[in-house]
Order: sequence, then structure tokens, then C-alpha cells
Amino acid sequence: MAIKKSQLYKHLWEACNALRGGMDASEYKDYILVLLFVRYLTDKYDGKDDIVQIPQGGSFKDLIALKGNPNIGEGIDKVLSKLATENALNGVIDRVSFNDEDKLGKGKEMVDRLTKLVAIFENPELDFSTNNAAGDDLLGDAYEYLIGKFAVESGKSKGSFYTPAEVSRIMAKVIGATESTSPQDTVYDPTCGSGSLLLKISDEAPNITIYGQEKDNTTKSLAILNMWMHGRPTADIKGGQSTLAVPLFTEQNGSLKTFDYVVANPPFSYKTWTDGFNPSDDQYERFDGFGIPPEKNGDYAFLLHILKSLKPGKGRGAVILPHGVLFRGGAEEAIRKNIIRFIKGVIGLPSNLFYGTGIPACIIVLDKPGMENHKGIFFIDASKDFIKDGAKNRLREQDIRKITDTFLNQIEIPHYSRFVSDDEIAANGFNLNIPRYIAKQSDEIIQNIDAHLNGGISDADIDELNQYWSVCPTLKSDLFSDDRTGFSKMKTNEVAETIANNSEFTNFRQNIHNMFNDWILSVESKLKGLCTDDNPKDLIQELGSSVLAKFDKSVLIEKYDVYGILRNYWNETMADDCFLIKSDGWQDAGRLLVRLQKETKKKDKSVVTKDVAGLYGLEGALIPTELVITKYFEDDNQKLTGFKEKLSDIQSEKALMLEEESGDDGLLIEVIKSKKSDDDDDSSKDDKEVKITVDTKALKKRLKEKIDEDEKMCLTKYSNLLDQEKQIKDSIKKIEASLEKQIMEKYVNLTVDEIKHLVVDVKWSATLESNLDDLIEKQKTNLTSSVQQLVDRYSETLSEIESKANNLEQKVKQHLKNMGF
Repeated sequence: MAIKKSQLYKHLWEACNALRGGMDASEYKDYILVLLFVRYLTDKYDGKDDIVQIPQGGSFKDLIALKGNPNIGEGIDKVLSKLATENALNGVIDRVSFNDEDKLGKGKEMVDRLTKLVAIFENPELDFSTNNAAGDDLLGDAYEYLIGKFAVESGKSKGSFYTPAEVSRIMAKVIGATESTSPQDTVYDPTCGSGSLLLKISDEAPNITIYGQEKDNTTKSLAILNMWMHGRPTADIKGGQSTLAVPLFTEQNGSLKTFDYVVANPPFSYKTWTDGFNPSDDQYERFDGFGIPPEKNGDYAFLLHILKSLKPGKGRGAVILPHGVLFRGGAEEAIRKNIIRFIKGVIGLPSNLFYGTGIPACIIVLDKPGMENHKGIFFIDASKDFIKDGAKNRLREQDIRKITDTFLNQIEIPHYSRFVSDDEIAANGFNLNIPRYIAKQSDEIIQNIDAHLNGGISDADIDELNQYWSVCPTLKSDLFSDDRTGFSKMKTNEVAETIANNSEFTNFRQNIHNMFNDWILSVESKLKGLCTDDNPKDLIQELGSSVLAKFDKSVLIEKYDVYGILRNYWNETMADDCFLIKSDGWQDAGRLLVRLQKETKKKDKSVVTKDVAGLYGLEGALIPTELVITKYFEDDNQKLTGFKEKLSDIQSEKALMLEEESGDDGLLIEVIKSKKSDDDDDSSKDDKEVKITVDTKALKKRLKEKIDEDEKMCLTKYSNLLDQEKQIKDSIKKIEASLEKQIMEKYVNLTVDEIKHLVVDVKWSATLESNLDDLIEKQKTNLTSSVQQLVDRYSETLSEIESKANNLEQKVKQHLKNMGF
């Protein structure tokens, strides 16, 4: 069975938890990624004649044999050394020591910690030998996941080795890497960090040859590891030297090696860029004809190195730099003037995207083939399109696609993108600051003085909502009526209801759903025809392009937002599903039913896993059990729901009686017992919550005693509630047991057609359509809010406000007078 990303991520983070306490969060990756790497290589290549060799004593099986061994740390180091030597990975996978007492503890602490760590990676669910879904960069995606998690958790700057995947994907697209089809084509990153940028180019051009240089040896090792995990072990990654001072990729004649594509995310405004060489006497002639960058700012030094590294008349590149390179004066202004002919585009990004800095950056796209007939530069201002993700901002799927579509097709969009001629740029002194050429859309609220003085709502303000009135013409007249020339007034106080009940808005909603249903029908055969020969990554590209085409002319609903719904659901669910189908086939994947597990804590605080009991302990690997229940066992499900509602009512009534009758004078006081909560084993005894319950034995005994009538009635009522609770719990248990049995039988007997229907029609399509309806609802909410803001803005005239203020002033004066002031 193919491993789901969610499963892999869970195990990886579980492994990280096993290392907490002994080292900084940023160091987890050095151990986790190595063990993951060894497990992967062993599963994939052990016993096979391949490019990777698994030597005797150098496999993951040898790590398993070390569990519980008093010398486990030393033993792991020896296993890694053998594997590294056999595959020229010395200094990469054996760079960290698993025998480090400062980080992993001493004696039994180290043995227990490493034994548990190896056991986590021994889990059968991580058997990569059975992961037959070719094309699924499972390990690479896991690497990206871990780097992101480590970057957030450690709280340290990660900009030196991690470029957000979203930005990397944009750069790969805008330089046209998809045009590469031959291993003769090359890509180079002079500051490659962990290699994420290079690998995104590789995604676009699978046959391309990869080169990278990274000054930091530790980060270089991560890059090499990353290449192997993405199936690119032949990538040429070098390190230990500054790219500017000692370029490690040169020709025999001593000149710089040139490449078809160059991408980079160099350190911003690097102050010590001249260390190790004299720019005035640069043997590689990188600054000749352009000028030498400022001594304390290396932004243009890296840009000129990239430009020199591009093949003459052929090379294309993209580099991430701070916005200052676009407009700073002095030496940088002179360089900018000299390189204008090589710049194809400038893409402004949102601030706070990168782990190393919160400042906004831009992508400068370089194009040597276009220098001869250079006519201008294409600008994009994408600074407003992002989503908050914790402490950072993140580009969404729709933002990435909008940027790449707009740039590749040179589409001019007001306030977003524009082609600017060389003449206009020259007239602006070769200043490339984006706001100089793309006006930002104003968020300023224009106040109508006449309306504030004389009442009414300005028709000009109402016309600002023309995008809605063009779709729902009668809605405008449902909400507003004429007041005086140029002004209107509200016809109703029920704005939201008026919009929701408007027939044209209802038709608009239905038309959007019809467009979606037409799209689903057009791709249904493709979805249901998915087989082991298909590549899901090609499928999502096709689905994405088709949904953009279908919603290209939609009004109010932005096509890229619909695209975002598809891509987000793909990332969350559909990708895993498709790779599972590709690996196991529809029938095996659809019939697979697994028992879920959960973590519990013992009193000694050790963590154990156990099966979840009952109906909800079952889950379909591809088809959620709730879909099967809804489709085939709805009657039993309704009965179960009814019993659970009754149980909830009874438990609420019991809780209310306890609250009212458990005090000193309460009628239940004689049968009350209390105990400290044991839900949180880590809390101190004094901090634990006291739980109040009824002692059922004491209750029965008390009822047999001679007590007053009020107490007897109270105890009898509570006793009856307990009996009802038990009966209902028994009924729930029986129905759940019956349902569980029926579900297990149903999964075994599901036909391929039933599986395809449940997955494509009920699971995927229904979820996507529901998310689309949320988008429509958002438009209704936006319109309601906009109309209400107009109402509130002009709800009172200036004279009415003055009159109200005067009345309040008189009241205050009268109160003061009454108090003797």
C-alpha cells in the first residue's frame, strides 16, 4: 500500500518528540533525516543491482539489530559509516554522531532514546518497498515538511538554507524550465542552501542536470541528502567556499562554467561579499562593463555572478533580492542601467515570506535571449496576495498560478501587472521600483460631504458595487429607492435576507453550481479512469487548467479562487488518494479498511498506543466510513444518532441535578463522592480538577433507608436517570457493533463501480462543490457588509449629530446643577 503523507508526517514528528530535551529543535533534522534516508535506501535498493549499494553491516536492518544494545550509539555510527563509504556519502550521512552524550544522554538514557527512535522508523507503515506510486516525491515532500517545522519551532533564521516551496515553484515556471527535455540542459544555483530551488526546476524538467554550490558544509550535506531523497543522486553539489570568492564550477581555461538556467536566493544585502577576493581584479570578469557593487552590499554582486553564469544568447535566470536593488542610487544605479537589457521581468512578493527576514522581496527574471530585441520589462505586484500562516505569510495555490499565468502570457491587469517600455524606464532614470509603474488600488473610503450634511446615500457610492448590480440588477432596486437627485435611501433593514431571497442572486448561485457540474462531467472519465500507468501530478495539472478555462468568464467568482479550492483539496486529500489508487488499484485501495490508533498516557508518563474501540475505530484508507454509513446504512445511523441525542439529554439532566443538589444542603449530598482528575498526569495533585459524582451503591442503600419524601423523590429520579443512561448506552453499543460488522462486510464486497462512485461523486465532487458554495456565500457576506457600511456611514446627518450632542450636553449640565456645581 502507498504511504500517505499524513501518516509519514505523523511518524516523523513522533520521532522528533523522542529527541526533545537534549538538543535545539533546529538540530532534530540532522538525526531524523538520516534515519529516514537509511530506511528508504534499504527498502528500495537492498539486494538490487542499482546505482545505490547497500553493504553488509550498512543497512537499516543492522540498525534494528542494535536496539537495546548498550553500545547502540557507537553501533549506529559504524553502520552509517559503512553506507556512506560505499556510496560516496562521507560527510553527509555520517556527519552527526549518534554517540554524542551531550545531545542524546548518557548510558541507559541514550540507549532508550535511540532504541525508541529506531523503533519509530521500523514501523511497518514506513515500508517504502511497497510504495509503488512512482512519481510521488514522498521523501522530498517529507523533507520540505520537516524543514518548515524545524524553521518555525527553533525560532532561528532559516533563510540561509530554505526558500519557501511556493516561491521556488514560481521561479521554475517563469524561466520556462518546462522547455528543457535533455540531460544536456543544465541548471545551477550559486547559493543553493538545501537545494529546494534546484529541485523545483527538476520538477519542471525531470531530465535536467543539476549543479549547486553552498558555502556552509552542514547545509551542503542537507542539499545532497535532499537530492538523493528526490531521486537525483547524480546532482553535483559542491561546498565549503564562497561562490563569489571561489566559484567551484569553472571551465578548463579558468572561465566560469555557464548554464542554461540559473536560480538563486542569495543572502540579502550581504555585507562581507568581498571576503577572499578583490572585485577590482576579478579573474572571472563578472563586473566588467557593468560596474562594481558597493563594498558593504552584495546584492548586485550575486546578480552579476548569475548573469555571467548564464549561457550567452540562451541562458535564463531568476534571483530573489530585496526591493532596494530596484531603486537604490550610486553604484547600484549605474549597474542597473547597464543590465536593463537582460531583465525580462520584476515580480514583487509579499513581505514576511522568508524565514531569514521579514522584509518584502522581489524576483528579478533574467533573459539573455531577449537582450537583442529588448523592448521593456514586465512588472507584477503580487504583494497583496497571500495568507497568514502562523507567524509567516504564505503564497496560496491561486496566487502562484495567477503570477505564473500572468507573467508567461504577459497579461496586463489593472493594479496588478503591466508591461513598461524601455523608453518609460529610461525617462524614470532606470528606477525599477514597482509602485512607480503599477498604481496600488486605493483602500481609502471616500466620504460624501453632501450626504453627511443633508442625508441620503450617494449614488456614486452605490455604483462602486456595480460588479454585484451587473449580476443582480433588480437587487439594487430591492435595497435602495430614490431620495433626491444623486442620492438614494434604504428600502429595507433586512439587508442579508433581501440579498439571499433575491431571485437573480439565487440564479447566480445556481449558474456557478451548473458551471461546476459541467466541469465535473468533463473530467469524470479522467478521474474514474485513473490507473497504475497514470501520473497524478500530470492529472492535477490537467484538472487545474480545465477548471480555470471553465470559470474564465465567471462573474463575481474569481477563477483563481476556484482553482485554489481544487488545489487546496488536492494537497489535503486528493493527492494521497490518487497515489493510493495508482499504487494499489481501485479495488484494493477502496476495500482497504484499517483500525485507527490513538495515544494514551500511563501513570509513569510513558506513551503507548492502543486500538480505538468501537465503530469509530474503523476508517477506510480511501473511502471514509461515514460515507459508507450514509450511503448504505442510514437507517441504523439515524437510530444511533437518536440514541446519542437522548443520552446527551440524560447526561445534561444528571449534571444539572448534581450542580443543584450537591451542596451542603443538597438532596444528593449523602451519596456524593469526589475524586481528583487523572486526565493530566503531568499536573500536580493540587492543580487537578475535583470531579463530583454519585456513588451508585450508596444511592441504592440510601433509598432503602427511612428518608424524607423530598430526598427520596430526588434520589429516585437520579436512579431512574442512571437506569435510562445504562439502557441507552447498551442500545448504542449494540447498534455500533452491528454497524461495525456491516461496514466490514460492505468494504469487502464493494464493487469497483461502487468505489469509483463513492470516491469521485460522493467524496471528491461533493467536497469541492461544498467549498465552492462557501465562496459564493462569501460574496453574499461581502455585499451585505458593503451595503451595511454605506447605511452606517450616512445613518445620521451632521445636524442630527449636533442636535444629539446638544441634548446630551444639556443633560450633563442639568446633572451637574442638581449636584451643586
